[in-house]
Amino acid sequence: MHGETGDLCLQWLMIKRATCRDFWKMWMKSNADEMNPEAFLASVEKDAKERAKRRRESRILADALKEKGNEAFIKGDYETAILYYSEGLGKLKDMQVLYTNRAQAYIKLGEYEKALVDCDWALKCDEKCTKAYFHMGKAHLALKNYSKSRECYQKITEINPKLQTQVKEYLNQVILREKADLEEKEARESLDSGKNSAMTTRNLLETLSKPDQTPLFYAGGIEILTEMMTNCTERTLFRTHDGFSTIIDHEIIRRCLFSEGKDAVEEVLCVAVLKLWQAVCGDNEENQRLLVTHPDMARLLPSFMTSSIPVLRQQSLALLLQLTQTENGRTQVIRHLDLTRLCEALLSFLDFSDKKANTAIGLLTDLALEERFQVWFRANLPGILPALTGVLKREPMLTSPSALCQCIALMGNISAEPTARRHMVACEEFQDACLNLLAKCEEDMDLFREVIYTLLGLIMNLFLEGPFISEMWAVKMSQKCMSLLNSQDGGILTRAAGVLSRTLSSSLTIVEEALRAGVLKKMIKFLKMGGQTASRYAIKTLAVCTNNYHPAREEVMRLDKKFNILIMLLDSEDEILVGNAALCLGNCMEVPSAASSLLKTDIVQVLLKLAGSDSQKTAVQLNAGIALGKLCTAEPRFAAQLRELHGIEILSSTMKHMNDS
Repeated sequence: MHGETGDLCLQWLMIKRATCRDFWKMWMKSNADEMNPEAFLASVEKDAKERAKRRRESRILADALKEKGNEAFIKGDYETAILYYSEGLGKLKDMQVLYTNRAQAYIKLGEYEKALVDCDWALKCDEKCTKAYFHMGKAHLALKNYSKSRECYQKITEINPKLQTQVKEYLNQVILREKADLEEKEARESLDSGKNSAMTTRNLLETLSKPDQTPLFYAGGIEILTEMMTNCTERTLFRTHDGFSTIIDHEIIRRCLFSEGKDAVEEVLCVAVLKLWQAVCGDNEENQRLLVTHPDMARLLPSFMTSSIPVLRQQSLALLLQLTQTENGRTQVIRHLDLTRLCEALLSFLDFSDKKANTAIGLLTDLALEERFQVWFRANLPGILPALTGVLKREPMLTSPSALCQCIALMGNISAEPTARRHMVACEEFQDACLNLLAKCEEDMDLFREVIYTLLGLIMNLFLEGPFISEMWAVKMSQKCMSLLNSQDGGILTRAAGVLSRTLSSSLTIVEEALRAGVLKKMIKFLKMGGQTASRYAIKTLAVCTNNYHPAREEVMRLDKKFNILIMLLDSEDEILVGNAALCLGNCMEVPSAASSLLKTDIVQVLLKLAGSDSQKTAVQLNAGIALGKLCTAEPRFAAQLRELHGIEILSSTMKHMNDS
């Protein structure tokens, strides 16, 4: 290997020497022409252009070879990829990407030393090449140079701090592999010492590898092996003696694991295998990694979790729960299992008792907190949406209320993301399921209080996509929320008002019905009681109603004589409250005598101050300015006050500033 490095160094020096020779040839030629400076410079310039042209041509050839190498790499033909990358380097010695690509191919072939040499050359081309450090870290890890591997990964964050999340995952791999290496060393020592337990683990695995025995024979042996897995050494010996392959790849055991309709004997064997996996994976992350990354586990574990045999579902859920207790375990599960089938399997546990249902949905919630899972979920939501819709269609009386709440809360969190929300809104079946579940839960408010509260949160998020929601669904949901305003539960009242504040703008029909149902009176009551969230929804409801419907303006004026509540809100520190209060007040100025009822107040000064303020939300300034304009139009005496306060100039300046920004 040192000889190969020396050859590369020699090639580099030869290139440098050739360049120097070319320079001196030109100098000698120009010297022969009586040392003419202009001729010498012209010769240098000509040579530079020729070299630049040759480099461009070499670059084109090297790029073409790189693409051929990449195509071979994608196909898994790493030897051919290496040949193309090497040929490309023959065209252009300092092309960094060819070194890193070839290093990656060498790693795939297990030629780690060669990969390290290529990474060194890549860093000579670009000392801040993070790909080179990544491949070096991987090669050193494979060679069990753990400290060097850590140094490479840490160097990546020094170069690019934005890669800290990915680097953390690489460093976790180093920790786990180093730990596994130590475990295997201790296991070998135990085996070499002739300890009975170590010998028994090896002997049992040898016995289980025998062909053509009955399923009960293997089930019995696996149960004995499970009892042996009481410490780290035994679990490591299971791994080092190919325990996972012995079990999963065994013809008879495999047939039982994958059979569709399992008989009693096959059931016993499958349960024994699941318990063994739990035993060998306990506090042993390397065993967990090997189990999860086995090609068959992607579909096998989800299939067990949807089995018609309760004990198989229970044991597979226990195994999955064990695998996801650590951050690394969750990462492995998300990366290697069939997540669509896994989500469907976890959701199916809503049919079980409270404890099992809560465990399954809690596990799904924990997975959903992982960034990698969120990325997958957003990309695959159309495929998983039928299962989520199925959750909403469940009969609440036959489902665990707490697990159902967790599941709906998960949907609510997902719906906070615009793309996911649009997928949900586009599905009429999902919309109808939300409405029907709300109606069913309303029949027993005491039992399903938390479900209603959580479901209203999801529905509020869906109505952020107002333009894409059908008017019919908005009307039905509004009617349901108007009914919920009769609830005695403060949380449900607040969220029902929140949904209404977002549905009212969908249709004048909803506004008319809200007025007949006494919704405005209830919103005024909310404002009198205070409470920031409820007040926000209430004032927005009033603003939307008065914006579209003249009888609503008259009703607000009747309920809030001399607009005491609205004027009080204008003094709030909450800009959302202030902006909507100003909008509502301006709308009400279109009612005859509304403006004159404010003559003895300082409303002009209040609105002018807001219109000229430096509020973060421009709606405050805009709505205050509009309200002021309507006030002065309806009552000329206010216009005179505005002129005395130089209000026209203030408003003009404010509007200009808003337009500029």
